[in-house]
Amino acid sequence: MAYGTPERTEDLEAYYTDIRRGRPPTPEQLADLRRRYDAIGGISPLAARTRAQAAGLQRALDEQDPGRFRVELGLKHAAPSVEDGARALVEAGCSETTTLVLAPHYSELSVQQYVDRAEAVFKASPEATGNTAVYSWHLEEGLIELLSERVLEAMARLPQGLRRVEVLITAHSLPARVIEMGDPYPKQLAETGEAVAKKAGLRHWRLGWQSAGRTPEPWLGPDILEVIRALPAEGVDGVVVCAAGFTSDHLEVLYDVDIEAKAVANEVGIALERTASLNDDPRFLQMLANVVRAG
Repeated sequence: MAYGTPERTEDLEAYYTDIRRGRPPTPEQLADLRRRYDAIGGISPLAARTRAQAAGLQRALDEQDPGRFRVELGLKHAAPSVEDGARALVEAGCSETTTLVLAPHYSELSVQQYVDRAEAVFKASPEATGNTAVYSWHLEEGLIELLSERVLEAMARLPQGLRRVEVLITAHSLPARVIEMGDPYPKQLAETGEAVAKKAGLRHWRLGWQSAGRTPEPWLGPDILEVIRALPAEGVDGVVVCAAGFTSDHLEVLYDVDIEAKAVANEVGIALERTASLNDDPRFLQMLANVVRAG
């Protein structure tokens, strides 16, 4: 399961309305979203990337257990919906199911919502006798290895002779009330960061939050734009952004990091590189296959 994105510019308004739980965006809000999509080429590659991930996961599972698994895609804000994917499994005669969200860190406000939607379909289907929910995979050895390699590759792309390079481990911000809820989301991102830092031998790293929603309530921080603006005062002249909470190239990476964060870095005079997204890297999908098989 994954977040989903419109595949045509004509679908942007319906997509934005769905994200806003049925409340249409104002003309200004819609225009701003169109502007950001235009800046990355008119439409996000997320839909194609997610389909490629599902197909790659199917191949990886077939290599290990031919004929045992069937992979269906379900999206939160686009077609096919989470419910469509769950029904497809039931109709295909899959009595035992596994729900896997393409996000490594658990939150009640994110992963749990996907699981609940899928399980509502399974519970209404007598043919579905049991579901195993994968709630998080933020410390899987394969994930930490892939992220660590990408951090080191990004550091190598920075200009030579920098005084100090900082690595920002980031994920999508959530409303700050998750802390009061006892949600493990912030702690799990910190655990991922610590594991990547240890694996890559990082001297200077910290957490940052990005892409906060535009609502009146406070969101988790510090925002990476604020962090980047403050780095020169600490003697930092190079930064690597590792968007560890995301698995694909999409708006929150291609615009929020590659364009917006890069512009802030240029403004304050520091070099910025971003780690390559996992996308449909066969090693990543093999790792997910192992997670599925382990249940």
